[in-house]
Amino acid sequence: MDRYRVTPGRVVDLTSWDPADRSGFDGNKHAGQKYLAELRTRLAGLQRLLWAEDRHKILIVLQAMDTGGKDGTIRKVFTGVNPQGINVQSFKTPSPEELSHDYLWRVHQHAPASGSLTIFNRSHYEDVLIVRVLGLVPEQRWQRRYDHINNFEKLLTDEGTTILKFFLHISPDEQAERLQARLDDPTKNWKFNKADLDQRKLWPRYVAAYQDVLHRTSTERAPWYVVPADRKWYRNIVVAETIVAALEGLDMSWPVADDDLDDVVIPSVE
Repeated sequence: MDRYRVTPGRVVDLTSWDPADRSGFDGNKHAGQKYLAELRTRLAGLQRLLWAEDRHKILIVLQAMDTGGKDGTIRKVFTGVNPQGINVQSFKTPSPEELSHDYLWRVHQHAPASGSLTIFNRSHYEDVLIVRVLGLVPEQRWQRRYDHINNFEKLLTDEGTTILKFFLHISPDEQAERLQARLDDPTKNWKFNKADLDQRKLWPRYVAAYQDVLHRTSTERAPWYVVPADRKWYRNIVVAETIVAALEGLDMSWPVADDDLDDVVIPSVE
């Protein structure tokens, strides 16, 4: 899946990335779902090993346009993973306390600990995305944040965190279909927000903001992946396979018992 990895320093034009692409997998949807099940089994085993070894830290960042599939990706990819070793963190409107600190303060508190895997459902990148698009702070201020973020992620990786960042790339037509589905299905009405329509009007501005994010913050240590997300089943394969490959590359091993267990006998209970 390296075809979707953004090379550091690459200028990104999202019009050249097909959101309906599935060239990294030769099979159809049925075969894809079967393969995803295999990936989930491997991921569950690797996450258990990650937790037992208690040495590495994993941070997964998910960003997307509205309806891009962040929640669905979490549900479909991490099914079967031990919930004790995983944390999902969503970043809502900052609280008064959070606003009284620097913008990365609330993010750093949720960085993964040793042995754990943390998923950011939206992230610190909102501070160079929606903040930029809506003009919430002056340009001079948000322009500095790319360097802040790169330095923050370097700190995390220096301390043993593996960072994988996924931009779930959907087309405007696909977004329209998903918004309409929320209107048509009573079980999805609660997910529809009229404000999403206002955000949709700003699509070109968000594209420009994401292109700058991908160009300026994809690094060797913390790479971005542009994931074709119009086909949900393929989106899930790209994310799952990338995470599995990264975990397998850590060369983890099961901890060795502190004491010699050869002579241990479990006593009977009278």
